[in-house]
Amino acid sequence: MIRTLVREIQKKQAPIVVGLDPMLDYIPSHLKKAAFAEAGETLEGAALAVWEYNKALLDAVSEFVPAVKPQIAMYEQFGIPGLEAFKKTVDYAKEKGLVVIGDIKRGDIGSTSAAYAVGHIGRTQIGESRISAFGEDFVTVNPYLGSDGVLPFVKVCKEENKGIFVLVKTSNPSSGEFQDQKIGERTLYELVGEKVAQWGEECTPEGCAYSNVGAVVGATYPEQGRILRALMPKTMILVPGYGAQGGKGADLVHFFNRDGLGAIINSSRGIIAAYRQEKYASYGETGFAEAARAAVLDMKQDIAQALG
Repeated sequence: MIRTLVREIQKKQAPIVVGLDPMLDYIPSHLKKAAFAEAGETLEGAALAVWEYNKALLDAVSEFVPAVKPQIAMYEQFGIPGLEAFKKTVDYAKEKGLVVIGDIKRGDIGSTSAAYAVGHIGRTQIGESRISAFGEDFVTVNPYLGSDGVLPFVKVCKEENKGIFVLVKTSNPSSGEFQDQKIGERTLYELVGEKVAQWGEECTPEGCAYSNVGAVVGATYPEQGRILRALMPKTMILVPGYGAQGGKGADLVHFFNRDGLGAIINSSRGIIAAYRQEKYASYGETGFAEAARAAVLDMKQDIAQALG
């Protein structure tokens, strides 16, 4: 799967992933009005509004980006109808030729991680049949429980040619409470980065420069990004924190390798809710998808300029 991601990044000249994190507040009023008229102010109505919003966004940006990243919590808040919207979003994104990164941040004891891995990137055995449940291409994984929580995902990656992104240095302000703590002379995030590189050695397709085991490193910590890039030369880095969280193109240089690859930059509300920004206000609510497209093109230019 990493080969597919790299190929699409090169083809579209855009190391960008759009985070599909649809808070109900982001959805334009005309979409909510239509959804509530059909299904009421219910979980079903909210999920319908989410789906129509996502569909329009995917139609607008799929030509320009290689991947999308739906954050499952934004769908789970709407219960079973929300999860159905999540699945429809995954399927539609794949129909549009996009790589789908399920932002699920799972990680538990071995048997539980195995179930998460099978449910999201593998196939569930039911009698004589093996059936894909959610069907993402990559998922995010929390490594706090150690190898017990990660290796079941690695196993499924090898079986199904799928991928994971392991949380190493996250973009949120309090990440340093744990991730920056030192064990001897090394920070915890460095030790996790080294483990990611080791896990990746088991999961690198023959002849490929990158592994199916990637890392999450926030754009808000460019110096840590430089350190981790050196520790994980064959690791694709998923970089959240661009845009709304304060990360800029100039912060991203050290996340990339000399080949111009090795990182994919996420922007969520900076794209999907671009119409609410002053810069794109002229598009209005009804032009939310066109505003998202404009924000993607601006992001692409910002990154290209930063990388020279």
